[in-house]
Amino acid sequence: MRKIFTLALCVTCGTSFAQTLGKLTVEKIMRDPKWMGTAPSNIRWSDDSKKIYFNWNPENADRDALYSITPTDIKPQKVSIDERRDALPGNGVWNKNHTVKAYEHNGDIYLSNYKTDKTTQLTRTTDRESNAVFSGDESHIIFVKADNLYSISLANGQLIQLTNFTKNGPTVAATADVVQGRRGGAGGFGGGAAGGPRAGATAATAGGETQQSRWLKAEQLELFDVIKEKAKLDKEEAADRRSLRPKQLREIGVGDQTVNSVFVSPDNRYITYRLIKQAEGARITEVPNYVTASGFTEDIPNRTKVGSPQATSASFVFDTQRDTVYAIDTKDVPGIKDLPDYVKDYPKQLEERTKRNEDRKVVVHGPYWSEDSKNAVVIVTAQDNKDRWIMKLDPATGKLTQLDRQHDNAWIGGPGIGGGGFSGGNVGWIDDNRFYFQSEASGYSHIYTINVATGEKKQLTTGKWEVQQLDLSNDRKSFYFVGNMEHPGITHYYKLSVNGGTPVKITTMKGGNEVSVSPDEKWLAIRYSYSNKPWELYIQPNKAGAKPMQVTNSVTAEFKSYPWRDPQMITFKNRYGSDVYARLYVPANPDPSRPAVVFVHGAGYLQNVHYWWSSYSHEYMFNNLLADQGYTVLDIDYTGSAGYGRDWRTGIYRHMGGKDLTDQVDGVKLLVDKYGVNPAHVGLYGGSYGGFITLMAMFTTPDVFAAGAGLRSVTDWAHYNHGYTDNILNEPYLDENAYKASSPIYFANGLKGKLLMCHGMVDQNVNFQDIIRLTQRLIELHKDNWSLAPYPVEDHGFVQPSSWTDEYKRILNMFDETLKK
Repeated sequence: MRKIFTLALCVTCGTSFAQTLGKLTVEKIMRDPKWMGTAPSNIRWSDDSKKIYFNWNPENADRDALYSITPTDIKPQKVSIDERRDALPGNGVWNKNHTVKAYEHNGDIYLSNYKTDKTTQLTRTTDRESNAVFSGDESHIIFVKADNLYSISLANGQLIQLTNFTKNGPTVAATADVVQGRRGGAGGFGGGAAGGPRAGATAATAGGETQQSRWLKAEQLELFDVIKEKAKLDKEEAADRRSLRPKQLREIGVGDQTVNSVFVSPDNRYITYRLIKQAEGARITEVPNYVTASGFTEDIPNRTKVGSPQATSASFVFDTQRDTVYAIDTKDVPGIKDLPDYVKDYPKQLEERTKRNEDRKVVVHGPYWSEDSKNAVVIVTAQDNKDRWIMKLDPATGKLTQLDRQHDNAWIGGPGIGGGGFSGGNVGWIDDNRFYFQSEASGYSHIYTINVATGEKKQLTTGKWEVQQLDLSNDRKSFYFVGNMEHPGITHYYKLSVNGGTPVKITTMKGGNEVSVSPDEKWLAIRYSYSNKPWELYIQPNKAGAKPMQVTNSVTAEFKSYPWRDPQMITFKNRYGSDVYARLYVPANPDPSRPAVVFVHGAGYLQNVHYWWSSYSHEYMFNNLLADQGYTVLDIDYTGSAGYGRDWRTGIYRHMGGKDLTDQVDGVKLLVDKYGVNPAHVGLYGGSYGGFITLMAMFTTPDVFAAGAGLRSVTDWAHYNHGYTDNILNEPYLDENAYKASSPIYFANGLKGKLLMCHGMVDQNVNFQDIIRLTQRLIELHKDNWSLAPYPVEDHGFVQPSSWTDEYKRILNMFDETLKK
């Protein structure tokens, strides 16, 4: 599930509303976040590596402004309107020497030469041109316009259309042996028997003629020489006209499908593309919006629910040399017919699906071409999320050969890997034979290379840590990556030879390091933070051991006036013997009732137990307030959280509210046994996935938690979206047991303690309908120890300070009334 609280945690310098924060209150900490200051964001380098641009708000203005520094002058300067107007966009691609860049701007294609400081506009049309790349020999720029591929010469400006996709022509079948090497009628594919589409017809009319008229024409030819001679002459003249006619670009019919991912090989011979067929019968939800400018209730079109029909795709090769089109053939992909492991729990389904023996639906990503055009690799991902294949493509036939297969009985995922239809992952070429990728084969996401000629595979990094971001250096001799090698909650920037070896750590500050390397790779722009210190911008030479220099000082005097806690980082063993990482807030003066609160982060796959500033700034400050008022607070990276490898990531498969919940219960046991917490005075709260866990805790472990606040909570996973839920629980009509075991609405009768539910009424992530359905269930069960607070103008991530304040005042009041006795 996506991160829940999307409100940016900003922290800037600038004038504060007050100089001293004093005693924490909900009203103080839930104000507009600008009271803390606004952190620098959206950090990017100029293409010539001379400037760093970033958004910042040190003046506490209504909105952020654009600032810049240089590596030699790190005093931030506000960027003028003229400079902003003339600045080149950050998108685009470089040539091999990294001196010329092609990019799109306002729907046109431009070329900038950084040696001559000259920018040339290559197109100027009312259509949008996009996806500009250099041809293999860098003599042309290839781009997309209206779904078709075009090439423009850098020598003379000649524009050539490379593809001719049409909605009207006959479409290509998705099976290679159906279409390979075959031609239909003029400009089409498929066709009928050798005599033409109407050959052999015996109806009264065929091909626009009656049987009578055809007979009479044949008689005329038989009887009259003058007609024979004219027919012969007409035939010869038509043949001459055809031979003199310029060759027409092949028409590729796509019908009602959408063209996507159009690529050309570096030698310009092969053009590959994907056709996407949208699913029929996929119904979307409507979110009613009650507080509108019109005064009328207005419906917001939203999303489908998990299990709705999904789009399918097929990928094709257009061989321009042979003028033929054929499918990339996936029918022989190893395991293409494998059934998921969970089907064994449903004997009837197993029997039916075994009998059907169908190929699984897959998505083909790529191809990724070597520079010499001799090798092409595609990433094939199963739409049931269980497999990811790295395959070598023979572009002349569309056939695939396996290089690597990653299978997971749960679902494929993890940093740099992708899965399903979303992404092919972080992949690329080191040279014309070696291809790199990330895989969780070892249990953690690491860097691998494979020689596509020999099949030799090599793992370059190893250990119980993750490679979280990965880039290849300009000279292709080194990798730069972000990893949590030292501790799951500490990230650093490393350099590693493409041949392997020991990674070299470049950053030094303990905490979170978000690094942007300059285009010339000489400098690092680092957005750094610590547990109790919000994000600031630093700059550092790209060398191990170099000293980082702080650029911004964003937090206000008011924010600094309070001693924000550096939470204790602890681990404990859960009931399965695994290490659970947690943040602990211990009160200096515990309340006599010895109460405790467990905070449950959202998103499921998200990390909150770390040494950098939390994306949950409101909750971090609220946890400080709770500790000030005598509560012990525990914040757990439960099973399913990010940062801990494959087994932890997939530990919730087919049972959300299982190990992720028992980790919370085991954490409470730790609080009771080690920190003197009263087991009768424990509450919990969280939003989105954290709200879901809160509901499951209150319904299924009611003797552990006396009070709970579920915010924007999922109450029934069958009503959440497909992309997230299908990974973890499969589809509701195929794996009903998983949904019934994981959805709080089925366990609502177990409620004993005090429950507060808060939900935005225009929530387009977890729809308000979800909490309304649970409300009706609680009414029918005659439960009376719950309350619902609706927020009419809020989406999933609250925006209005008044809403934040109201919500957290309710939470605090409930905890004080219930846990302090």
